[in-house]
Amino acid sequence: MSVLFLSGRTLAAALMTVSLTAACAGSTGTEGAKQSASKGATTTVSKPPAVPELPGGGTVLFPGRRMVALYGTPGNPQMGVLGEQGIDDSIARVRALTNQYRDLTPEHEIPAFEIISTVALGGPGRDGTYSRPVPLDEIRPWVEAAGKAGVYVVLDLQPGRSDFLTQAKIFEEFLKLPHVGLALDPEWRLTPDQLPLQQIGQVGVDEVNSVIGWLADLTKANNLPQKLFIVHQFQQRMIIGRERIDTSRSELAVAIHADGHGTPGEKMETWNDLLVGLPPGVRMAWKNFYDEDKPTFSPWSTMAVDPRPWFVSYQ
Repeated sequence: MSVLFLSGRTLAAALMTVSLTAACAGSTGTEGAKQSASKGATTTVSKPPAVPELPGGGTVLFPGRRMVALYGTPGNPQMGVLGEQGIDDSIARVRALTNQYRDLTPEHEIPAFEIISTVALGGPGRDGTYSRPVPLDEIRPWVEAAGKAGVYVVLDLQPGRSDFLTQAKIFEEFLKLPHVGLALDPEWRLTPDQLPLQQIGQVGVDEVNSVIGWLADLTKANNLPQKLFIVHQFQQRMIIGRERIDTSRSELAVAIHADGHGTPGEKMETWNDLLVGLPPGVRMAWKNFYDEDKPTFSPWSTMAVDPRPWFVSYQ
């Protein structure tokens, strides 16, 4: 119980107010009636703004939905199928691909784009990081069109010698939208003496968790629905201290994206290895390659993978 202490002057003023209020309440005059009505007015409490919904409805990603995505960079077909056609054709293509999964799971299937938003470079680039952010004006039309079409968007980062948090902040305006999530690709996270394509990169869990904390805070501050947060992996060594990934933030759904390629046996070997020591609360995602897989998994065989992936991308 809280107690309110009043000074003598404040108490006297309060008693006078009570006295005047009582007099007004007993008055039959018009002015007294107006004051009485004013004192008895109902106070309206404003409600917090509603949380915008995700594509497909609701504000929590899983377990009510699974996602099927085209992966790549707009305008660059060498980096994935997303770059093989323009925006409208990409939306039509991912919808057609998603429709192939419709009767394979009880969950609602949602189309998605995974857009490589910072691209690893063979040279140092302007800032010496061996990574180039795709200009925001090039990504914005894709993000906007996807939102209107009910397509979820994941922004993928290849940081080179930069770090994931620095690069994530470049795209803050997009991450403030309800249909945009984030992916980290440690294959392209290099130390100051490494070069792209000469080794497989890796990231420490503290750097991953710093992005989780920042993105979760951004989601909460902007009253957004839950966001998808992906970390790509095809070797255990790619995420140092993976067992300590922070899954405590309900603002994010955390997933490990197994993006190894090869024969079905090789892909399942990678998948099963990544399941060892998987932190509680982390979901699994899968990638199908049109060219590198031999053969590419069908939608049926993809959904037969155990455990069934929540996010499937095509490169």
